[in-house]
Amino acid sequence: MPIGEKRLGFIGAGAMGSALMKGVLERGILPAAQVYVSDPDGERVKLLVSQLGINSVQGNEELVKEVDVVVLAVKPQIITTVLEELKGKWSSSQLVISIAAGITLGKLEGLLGDIPVARVMPNTPCLVGAGAAGIALGGFATPEHGQLAQEIFAAVGEAFLLPEELLDAVTGLSGSGPAYCYLFIEALADAGVREGLPRKVAQRLAAMTLKGSAQMVLDTNKHPGELKDMVTSPAGTTIEAVSFLEDRAFRGTVMAAVRNAARRSREMGE
Repeated sequence: MPIGEKRLGFIGAGAMGSALMKGVLERGILPAAQVYVSDPDGERVKLLVSQLGINSVQGNEELVKEVDVVVLAVKPQIITTVLEELKGKWSSSQLVISIAAGITLGKLEGLLGDIPVARVMPNTPCLVGAGAAGIALGGFATPEHGQLAQEIFAAVGEAFLLPEELLDAVTGLSGSGPAYCYLFIEALADAGVREGLPRKVAQRLAAMTLKGSAQMVLDTNKHPGELKDMVTSPAGTTIEAVSFLEDRAFRGTVMAAVRNAARRSREMGE
């Protein structure tokens, strides 16, 4: 069944779940009439129904009965409780997508049974339609389920199908990566302020510099090193700054940060 003919439900209406709902609707992937939401926060549900025109339900069990695809957009610490309450309510024709960090496919399948499941590691820029996500499929999921999950998460950025063992690397790189970027923007802005720029101007310059540089990588598909060389004139200001960063193991430090985040992700999943 094509995605446009499916009914999509969200258990959880927090920031990530809401961003996905909005993305799916804004991109025209599904009409509002085919999107459902369930959340203990009744006021939050009312607001989304009012804003987006989607369907509310009485609870999680009713949502599961109504839809073809369920996105579990709940916190990792409550996912076991949520799924235990829904035991025996699922159909093998459904796809369940979990965005709960650290909850493995094995644990999800243990709670769901023989149900197609996908585990997704998104990141917070999906809130502005610029997310990056890794998707791993469970043993009962087919390539068609993978394509379906990709289409949903493409509504808020880009998504890549990967073996589950690589999702810890995704966590360390793109899952935690926004924090590294914010630190870098803050440091650039602080440096600008130190050099005399107004704070608002410095922050805007820093953020636009990072955004523009990232866009050049995406648009040109050139290696970042090649783009860096375009900026570094012989004996100029940029190569002086790059040399300073390299003396202090800038790239090695970033690589170590990603590695440590990935290691911690593996520990949390054990």
